[in-house]
Amino acid sequence: MCRTVPVAAALRVRYPHARIEWMVQQGFEDAIRHHPAVDAIVPFNRRSLGKQILRGELSETRAFLGTLKAAGYDMVLDAQGLARSGVFMWATRARARIGYRQAQEGAWLAANRRVDAPRALHTVDRMLRLAEAAGADIARPDMRLYADPDALSQVIVEHPERYAVLAPTSRWASKRWPDARFAEVAQSLIENRRVERVIIVGAPGERDQCPACLALAAKHPRVTDRVGSTSVSVLMALISRASLIVANDSAAVHMATGFDRPTVALYGPTDVARVGPYRREADVIQHREPGDSIDHKDDRNAPMMNRIGVNEVLEAAEERLST
Repeated sequence: MCRTVPVAAALRVRYPHARIEWMVQQGFEDAIRHHPAVDAIVPFNRRSLGKQILRGELSETRAFLGTLKAAGYDMVLDAQGLARSGVFMWATRARARIGYRQAQEGAWLAANRRVDAPRALHTVDRMLRLAEAAGADIARPDMRLYADPDALSQVIVEHPERYAVLAPTSRWASKRWPDARFAEVAQSLIENRRVERVIIVGAPGERDQCPACLALAAKHPRVTDRVGSTSVSVLMALISRASLIVANDSAAVHMATGFDRPTVALYGPTDVARVGPYRREADVIQHREPGDSIDHKDDRNAPMMNRIGVNEVLEAAEERLST
C-alpha cells in the first residue's frame, strides 16, 4: 500500500474533482486514511471471504460484489493483478477497467483496457503505468505518506528526543538479519550517543523473533520495546519523526521511503530492482553472489542475510545520521 500511493496522487492531479476510493484489506486502512488524494476507503475481509468461498457459502460474497456494482464507478484500476482483485474489478462493471496485460491468475480477463507492464519493472513503475493509461502524468511520482495527526501528537509527547527505529522482524525467515546483530546496533547507537533513544518495533506475533533486542530493552532505559504495541498509525507516526530507520525488508522500509527518512535497509533473497525502496537503492545493504536464489519464501536462503556485518550497518547508520 505504501508503494501504491503514487497512483492515487497522480490520479488526483489528473482528476481534481473526482471521487477516488481505494479498496484495502481490512486492518490496513490507517496506512492511507489521511492521504489527501483518497476520498474513501473500501475495506474487505480477505480471510472471511476466502473461508466462505471454500465452504460454498456465497451469500455474503455476492452481497459484497453487489455493493461494488452499485457504487457506479466510472473507472477502476487493478494494481494488484491477481485473481481476487480481478474479480472485484469485474464486479464493478465500470466502463473503464484498467489492468495489467501480464496479470497473474487470469486477472487480465477482468480488464477491458490492458496495459503492458513487464514484471521486470519496479512494482511502483508497473502500477504507475496503470495511472498513465488512465490519463495521469507519471513523470514525478509522489511517494509521500501522511501520518495520523492524533498518533503523531502521541509520539511527540512520548518521544520528544532524537531517536532511531529498529525493525528486526519479518514474516519470512529469509528476510531476517540476526536479532543479536540488531541488538548490537541498538547498543552501539545508544552508547556512542548517536541518538538519545532506540525504539524496537514489530507486529504482535513477532516477539519470538527478536529476544536479544527485547532483552536489551528490558535492561536499558534508553531502548524502548514497542514490538506488538503499535497500531499501523502509530508505527507510521514513529517512523515519520525518526532520525534513522534500520530495518529488514519490510513495511518499515517503505514507510521510511514515504516519509523520506534516513534509512539502512537490510536485504537478502529479494530483487531490489523490483521491490526494493523506490529510487532509494543506495539505502540498501545486500550481498548477492553468483548462483544465489532470489526467493524470499524459501527459508534455505536465510544465510544471505548473515553476510551483512554489524560494522557495515553501523557505518551506514553513521553516514545517514551525519547528513
